[in-house]
Amino acid sequence: MKIVIVGASGTIGKHVTTALKKDHEVITAGSRSGDLRVDISSPGSIQQFFDKLGNFDALVSTTGNGHFGPLQAMTDSDFRKGIDSKLMGQINLVLIGQHFANPGGSFTLTSGIVSEDPVVMAANLSAVNSGVEGFVRGAAIELQNGVRINAISPGVVEESPGYFPYFPGHIPVSMQHVTQAYLKSVLGAATGKVFKVH
Repeated sequence: MKIVIVGASGTIGKHVTTALKKDHEVITAGSRSGDLRVDISSPGSIQQFFDKLGNFDALVSTTGNGHFGPLQAMTDSDFRKGIDSKLMGQINLVLIGQHFANPGGSFTLTSGIVSEDPVVMAANLSAVNSGVEGFVRGAAIELQNGVRINAISPGVVEESPGYFPYFPGHIPVSMQHVTQAYLKSVLGAATGKVFKVH
């Protein structure tokens, strides 16, 4: 399969890339590195990205920024960082990318545990992750030509110790478990699902 991974150099993306490269053609993409460059906060950049990429069998997004900070100081522009990047960025990968996906292809997006188990200072990401999951469920019943879509919802991962203090009582999840969830989405048959790795 021809698989494109957006966010391939990130904490999760590099593991997913390594796992899928063994048996598939993998094209890496990111804002600062990769075979192709894309700024997911810009619909124009996403369109140019797909024009260069052409048709594909699977797209995996392990990217997207959000605002992490206290609610009392949060502003509209702070909140829109998550809306424009992790939410609309990933949604636009699908809205534009659906026209390049081969029949039977798939999209795998990334949400996160705070959609259902919020922590202090993550109100923006709680909203954004919930939005990603809602979009996946809604898009799954409309995508055509057998194209599937799922989301992966990881807990705080073992390779991000800087975030541990913000997740009291959470047990960090292994990168192996997280990676396998992406493989399940890409190589399996499910659609409209949120695979939780908590």
